[in-house]
Amino acid sequence: MFEGPLTADFWFDPSCPYTWLTSRWMLEAQRVRPVTVRWRVMSLAVLNEGRQDNPEGEWGDFLWRPVRICAAVAEEFGEEALGRLFTALGARLHERGEWDTAGAALAEAGLPARLASAADSPGWDPAVRASHAEAMALVGPEVGTPVIAVGGERGGRAAFFGPVVAPVPRGEQAGRLWDGVLLLAGEPGFHELKRSRPEQPPTG
Repeated sequence: MFEGPLTADFWFDPSCPYTWLTSRWMLEAQRVRPVTVRWRVMSLAVLNEGRQDNPEGEWGDFLWRPVRICAAVAEEFGEEALGRLFTALGARLHERGEWDTAGAALAEAGLPARLASAADSPGWDPAVRASHAEAMALVGPEVGTPVIAVGGERGGRAAFFGPVVAPVPRGEQAGRLWDGVLLLAGEPGFHELKRSRPEQPPTG
């Protein structure tokens, strides 16, 4: 189904530790396979709002802060800059446990410090919701973050949740996983493959 160089749209919430690991695998796959990652924003806060069994609990309000900054970066500087911010922010959140370092992450990504103010601005919520809705429209409501979509109108397009990987596959191992994911994604009748994951993800 998929031939030649591909673009993989990768929707993420930067607060999710498993999404962080999958994103690092995606970058490894990009090194060894003809695929280019295009970064997009989705939101656990939006995903779980209205649920009585909200798995994010009291974190719900806090989860808006990083995705608002990401939406501001994407709109003003584009998806490549968004990817740089995700790398800087994710390393702080998930590898160092630094949960209030948006300013430092912006600086590392070469982005203006003023964008940190987006964290407290609900004016960015419509952009977050619109990007999130685009991902959900591709995969349906019963999934989480990340969502990956590959292909296009001429060559067919497929989207899926995950994969959830821990620890991060590296080098050719990452490439083989990408090959397998594409094989499954290209089968219209395939819907789910799952097993239990670690309670706490490793950091790399």
